[in-house]
Amino acid sequence: MRCRFVLSGAGGQGVITAAIILAEAAVYHERLNAVQTQSYGPEARGGAARSDVVVSTEEIRYPKVVRPNVLACLSQEAYDKFSWIVRPGGLIIVDRRFVKRRRMVDARQVELDMHDACVDELKSPLSLNCCLLGAVTGLIDLFKLDSITKVVEERFSERHRKVNVAAVKLGRQLVQQAGEKVMRFKEN
Repeated sequence: MRCRFVLSGAGGQGVITAAIILAEAAVYHERLNAVQTQSYGPEARGGAARSDVVVSTEEIRYPKVVRPNVLACLSQEAYDKFSWIVRPGGLIIVDRRFVKRRRMVDARQVELDMHDACVDELKSPLSLNCCLLGAVTGLIDLFKLDSITKVVEERFSERHRKVNVAAVKLGRQLVQQAGEKVMRFKEN
């Protein structure tokens, strides 16, 4: 079993931190192999940032993702740049506030109001990346919600821990409220 993720957005939205959390949850709590890579450079200053995660039951020989099973886009620029790379039958998750779907792709596209929910319910737009992680756990069957929240609790300082754990749970709730079905992961 191998699942490839690309988390993308504007520099500063926390997609690299989210990818690190995803990889750590896979290794420490799901007992899977994982590798995470990220892009640096001009992306760090507002361009389309990207971080790749490969999760597998087998040895991982190549850390980059060419055709992800799951693509998350938190900015229009990221969607426009990366939506064409998702595998046929894959999953694209977008934040409705920042992304308008413009492409027909052979993938399930899920639009959620993650940013607005973080602002309205948590008063914290900076927790969008953790909300995204909760949505991922609600949309695919690879990670338990508890695995992600444990890593969030370990990674964030006491000052930010509570709101980020709440954001993970909020992302999961948004998926359930939208009536989105869990994707049973199979290699494709």
